[in-house]
Amino acid sequence: MLASEKHLYDFGPFRLNLHSRMLLRNGAYIALTPKAFETLAVLVESNGEIVNKDELLRLVWPGTCVEEGTLAKTVSILRKALGEDEGHHYIDTVPKRGYRLAIKVRAVDKAVLEEPREAVLPLPVSEPATPRPGGGQGKRPNRRLRAGALAAGVLAAAAIGYALLRERLTSMITAAPPKAIPLTSFSGRQDEVAFSGDGNEIAFAWDGPQGGNSHIYRKVIGSEALLQLTHGPGSDSRPAWSADGRNLSFLRSTPQGRAWYLTTALGGPERKLADVFPYFDLGSGNSTYFSPDGKSLAIVDKANSSEPSSIYLLSMEDSTRRRLTFPPAGTTGDYYPAFSPDGKRLAFARAVSFSATDLYVLEPLNGTARRLTFDGLTIDGLAWAADSREIIFSSRRGGSFNSLWKIRSSGGTPERVSAFGEDIISPAVSRDGRLAYTRRLDDMNIWKFTLDSAGRVISKAPLIASTFRDSDPDYSPDGRRIAFTSGRNGSFGIWVSDIDGANARLLFDGGAYVTGSPRWSPDGKRIVFDTRANDPARVGNPSIWMVDADGGQARRLTGAGTGDVAPSWSHNGAWVYFASTRSGTLQIWKIPSQGGAALQVTRKGGFEGFESPDGQFLMYVKGREIPGIWRVPVAGGEEVQIADRDQVGYWRCWRLARGGVYFATAAPPAEPRLEFLDLATGAVQQIATLPKAPDATIPGLAVSPDGQTLLLAQYDQNGSNIIMVERGR
Repeated sequence: MLASEKHLYDFGPFRLNLHSRMLLRNGAYIALTPKAFETLAVLVESNGEIVNKDELLRLVWPGTCVEEGTLAKTVSILRKALGEDEGHHYIDTVPKRGYRLAIKVRAVDKAVLEEPREAVLPLPVSEPATPRPGGGQGKRPNRRLRAGALAAGVLAAAAIGYALLRERLTSMITAAPPKAIPLTSFSGRQDEVAFSGDGNEIAFAWDGPQGGNSHIYRKVIGSEALLQLTHGPGSDSRPAWSADGRNLSFLRSTPQGRAWYLTTALGGPERKLADVFPYFDLGSGNSTYFSPDGKSLAIVDKANSSEPSSIYLLSMEDSTRRRLTFPPAGTTGDYYPAFSPDGKRLAFARAVSFSATDLYVLEPLNGTARRLTFDGLTIDGLAWAADSREIIFSSRRGGSFNSLWKIRSSGGTPERVSAFGEDIISPAVSRDGRLAYTRRLDDMNIWKFTLDSAGRVISKAPLIASTFRDSDPDYSPDGRRIAFTSGRNGSFGIWVSDIDGANARLLFDGGAYVTGSPRWSPDGKRIVFDTRANDPARVGNPSIWMVDADGGQARRLTGAGTGDVAPSWSHNGAWVYFASTRSGTLQIWKIPSQGGAALQVTRKGGFEGFESPDGQFLMYVKGREIPGIWRVPVAGGEEVQIADRDQVGYWRCWRLARGGVYFATAAPPAEPRLEFLDLATGAVQQIATLPKAPDATIPGLAVSPDGQTLLLAQYDQNGSNIIMVERGR
């Protein structure tokens, strides 16, 4: 974005590091959205010079058509992050021109975080006592003596009090605040950090500067040298150090399956410990998988796609396993096992369905799981505090972005871990109490792809863009409007805009609960969507809701607590299809669009489906775990698989169109691409390559009614790095 060779700048109480993309205030990390960070970088490098609006738009949103309102909102977000609402002033608005930084900037040559200087508080000065005039001589000396003694006592007590106060205040002032230090700042994704036993090193997963398969790396804290520990086929993740620091375990995922492995802390030979179920998503996050005695490993597994995942104790000696948790049928299952440092308890996350997750503790290890949280919100990783009294976890409790929270292992109300910002996952804690986590740097926007008469992409450009995630696009039947999901208001929301992305307005605010999959009715008057919000049971189970396309009060279509997602309409608008776990396994159901009893459609698994234009068949996929597209008669009958190549249907980026299916694929080693499957011939045509793979969990593709354009949600910025927080002395 910027051509300057300088990477570090100081202004007021702030330090801006362009290389690691971090902003610190007095040593504490301040979370910024990607576009807010880039806007600040432009203003800082301009050092008080006015930057006009067009120049800011060109630098921060290159090649993108963005309105001035987006820039104004980004500056507003930036001002709030800097603390202007607390009475400070850092950014000037120059009417009809642009913006400039209102504080002097100093370029710094070395990235050295200064220790705070000691502040000395002066002791109070007491005035000497003035003798009281008059009075006789008799007992006056004794009165003076007693008064002097009393005064001396008072002064002595005051001096002691002031000394203690001075010591306390000086200690508070000279204590260094928490410092956020980047441990990695490479291109790509660095995630799932794990501390070595002595706390001097970390292991983590990295997909490399160009993206692709991730591998496990080892790094000494304070050094930039890296040691790559794994090199095998597929992607390696979930590193965990053994108690003695000699070995690391990790999970390897290949097209043939998944398995846990063990390697030495120097890399080299690998030993397979156990195969696990090949197709299920563990999510983003990490945990302490090794038991403190080093004899066992806690792993996540299940026997088949229809049962929930459970946590097993895997013996390092003979690879035998013992089941520890027993999640209820119909739930997604248990994830993120983490042993407490004292070895007495195991914490884990239990997902009721998709993004509805809560914390549990198993105490003792052969006991009954005890629930700690009752949010039903996404959890992305957890870690025990060093004293085994608290659990730190990543959650969306505060909004649509993940932040860090802590809760006592005995239960209670979660408290936010302050000063570390948002979009934080995968916490880890060293034995001496240092905290590390992954900071995500993602910016997803909706792009428009224009097709020629042969169905090939001839142009592409961003259409709906903000500093927050924009996804789940869907064209209205008349092709004049677009429904989509966005976090631009700080929460999950369903939005509608004009065909060019202008005049966006909020239809439904889901708050911190995952909300998405908006789908227009055939007459263009209503929109159905799924949301985890407004569940009276407070378990975060998703259900299907409906709202008028022109606004109004949203209304629930399916019952609370039934786990319903991914809605779509029948060709005539009479029915709404959706996926549900209400039968104990994930199947597709349908319900009258005016309300009524739901009917089961699939029997052998189903996740997201679209009815054919003639209303004869339902085309559907079986979930993120199973590639392929199936077809079943709407009136009932046997299912038939119609596509099984290139992970078509694996991503939530596919859509039924005239004569076929458009889909995005990211099957390695081929580069990500858009393709079209001709349902009559079975032929597949590549129509475009993609810069990055689509997100596996987000609905990302839409086709215009005339078939001339596609909408695709893609990452314009995609990555993460690892931050460590050191408490001051």
